[in-house]
Amino acid sequence: MPPKRVTLADVARRAGLSPTAASMILNGRPDSRLSADAHARVHEAATELGYRPNVAARSLRTDKTLTIGFISDVVATTRFASGLIRGALDAAQRAGHVMLVLETGGDPARESEAISAVLDRQVDGIIFAVMRARELFVPEIPATTRVVMLNATNKKHTVSVLPDELAGGASAVGLLADAGHREGIALIGHNAEAEKGLFRSTTVEHRISGIRAEMARRGLQFATEESCWDWEPHNGYDVTHALLERHSDIRALLCMNDRLAFGAYQALADHGLTVPQDISVVSFDNDELASYLRPGLTTVGLPHEDMGRASVEILLGPGTPSGGRLIPMPVIERTSVQPRPLDHTPA
Repeated sequence: MPPKRVTLADVARRAGLSPTAASMILNGRPDSRLSADAHARVHEAATELGYRPNVAARSLRTDKTLTIGFISDVVATTRFASGLIRGALDAAQRAGHVMLVLETGGDPARESEAISAVLDRQVDGIIFAVMRARELFVPEIPATTRVVMLNATNKKHTVSVLPDELAGGASAVGLLADAGHREGIALIGHNAEAEKGLFRSTTVEHRISGIRAEMARRGLQFATEESCWDWEPHNGYDVTHALLERHSDIRALLCMNDRLAFGAYQALADHGLTVPQDISVVSFDNDELASYLRPGLTTVGLPHEDMGRASVEILLGPGTPSGGRLIPMPVIERTSVQPRPLDHTPA
């Protein structure tokens, strides 16, 4: 037979106080007006008896279960975006909440099942997260349920946490321009003319807009723009290899993500070119492998852990959350950019 659960009354009896007084102390009520000795006796009694608060009973009193639902596509099972969960778990723990993590693989049927599962457990709110930022369809949810979109957007649920891609794009251009690169810059992964009328995602569009706005502000133009729809290493290799066959004046690559940069590194090596002595490389995302490339890849990172923490803070914050929050993208400077003499007067 399992041991009898220690109750608040047991703790109060051991401390020589009323259950009401013991409850006020254990719940951290600042207006309890009880002595320091009473606080010490209650906490000592709770420790000695192994007391654990009855969460179910507390939820009936407060209408809070201290539980958060975290529903994602493949965030939990992929290395790249796991920082979203780490940050959210950290913030949930600090707030005294438990986080239920459910993975759907992006399957609409499993998403509906996941929503039903967390609603059945009367969570205090739901965070919807995706590995790669995009607009996310969400099945019907009761209007009283607080929802935050993490690395995602939704027209009905407008509270979102996203990376500040517009500023991030500008930062990437600044890394090259401030190092003296004003000519011979190639954009790897996007071509405005070839992709005219096509839509990737809101965040990608912001990244591209930030890049182009900063190029214009500094009076710069790309020597070439190489489009590829899938930003994977083999595409980075192919487009970089092809452009090097056509252009001998390339001095810097601005890659749309680190995976393209991985492939570009290999193509440069196959052409007998070294990074950064011959060609500087700047990228985005700060994938874990970026630090293991030689030389280390300078990149504008995705602030996944900060985003995860912010999503929980917004979800549990006072009042009704509204609008979106943009999290700054950190610049990770390694050794893939080499300063060049300024041949022209800066704009």
